[in-house]
Amino acid sequence: MPKQKSKSGVKKRFALTASGKVKRKHAYKSHILTKKSTKRKRALTHTGLVSAADAANIKKML
Repeated sequence: MPKQKSKSGVKKRFALTASGKVKRKHAYKSHILTKKSTKRKRALTHTGLVSAADAANIKKML
């Protein structure tokens, strides 16, 4: 039986932490940054975690 391929888009967007949680980047940080406050842009820089409801599906795709 051949190995299952993982989804290329998911590989680029998410990463697994050492404890098995799924790490993600925040949206809204790519363009039209002039109208966003410095505080908001700085907060969007940091990574977040995927909610438990979505984590199982993303792990399956990885």
